[in-house]
Amino acid sequence: MPASRAPGGNVTGSTTIVQELEGKRLELLKEIVPRLSRLAILATSTNPVIPIILKQTQLAALALHLRLEPIVKVRDTPELEHAFATISSARPDALILVADRFLLAERARIVGFAEKRRLPTMYPYDEMVKDGGLISYSPSYPDLFRRAANYVDKILKGAKPADLPVEQPTKFELVINAKTAKALGLTIPQSLLLRADLVIE
Repeated sequence: MPASRAPGGNVTGSTTIVQELEGKRLELLKEIVPRLSRLAILATSTNPVIPIILKQTQLAALALHLRLEPIVKVRDTPELEHAFATISSARPDALILVADRFLLAERARIVGFAEKRRLPTMYPYDEMVKDGGLISYSPSYPDLFRRAANYVDKILKGAKPADLPVEQPTKFELVINAKTAKALGLTIPQSLLLRADLVIE
């Protein structure tokens, strides 16, 4: 449930923007790719929260001694092929996607590109890993939807939206595709497998 503006000018609901999330994604990717030093980012240029997320990712990368190069943004499907060419020519060690529903809708094409280029990729949605991607770490969307229903119930029972704080996710899910890791020649640490919510064999 995205944050929504209440009639009185206040904002309530839930958000998936979490300050530590992008850093955690980078840490997990580095565990799978120990020699990781440079990674590409694929994001959209139309989502207004992308600059915030990119800034968080850049700060996390600096702390982990990683370079983000190239950072590629797309607006629509036709721009994806150019984005793929840009990433391929840069020859990064890995790729990370910034969460956006457009990229989720294009998951077959994106996962196919990563597979073809043998590029370890961190995804923002577990659906992408279930479709053949390597790894995802994301808020639990089912949990967010359940909490959104609670918000609706409170408002219908008379609670004022202005009195309900914007909530951040409290539950996160780690999904790993062991088959994809094997195809990429990667060995997933046992400690990481034990922490995963789902391992796809």
